[in-house]
Amino acid sequence: MENQETYTAFHQQKRISHGNLETMLLETKAYLESVNQHQILIFADQTGKQIDFDFSGSPTEVLARVMPTQQSGRGRPKLGVTSREVSLLPRHWEWLEAQPSGASATLRRLIDTARKSSTELERQTIEAVGKFMTSMAGNLPNYEEATRALYGKDWAHLKTLIQPWGTDLQSYILERLATLESKPSQLAD
Repeated sequence: MENQETYTAFHQQKRISHGNLETMLLETKAYLESVNQHQILIFADQTGKQIDFDFSGSPTEVLARVMPTQQSGRGRPKLGVTSREVSLLPRHWEWLEAQPSGASATLRRLIDTARKSSTELERQTIEAVGKFMTSMAGNLPNYEEATRALYGKDWAHLKTLIQPWGTDLQSYILERLATLESKPSQLAD
């Protein structure tokens, strides 16, 4: 089963919303209206990428601008499949054509297997947390040392270094790292 993409919104160091795209947008819109505040940062949890949304208008209008719409064109749009070009060497095409399930199915299976490997998921998680830390904690005490601890996988040291940061920042970082298959025991308490 694929992991559903989730998003988290922060106002300064306070986490104001977390969930799938629709949930996060509606909760963030309600927060923005309740405090008349528009300085928020939103992150795609799986990538750490910061994303901007237009919150003007009603909640329905906000959702209509960003929720996926039906696309038409090549591929199988109803299934979310779009056709694109892939360039391979002749030996790659020969190998793909010899597979019993066909070239497309074989490529999808290979990609899914690679995406699910624990080392790839760990790398993606650490990169995402690193991007988040840069955006949210780049000016906070211990940032550089915490970044070194993150990429060095020194979980106990990282946990100690981020203690002066806001509670919501700490929890977000530790929650994201707890998704690693190896679940570092130093992050558990």
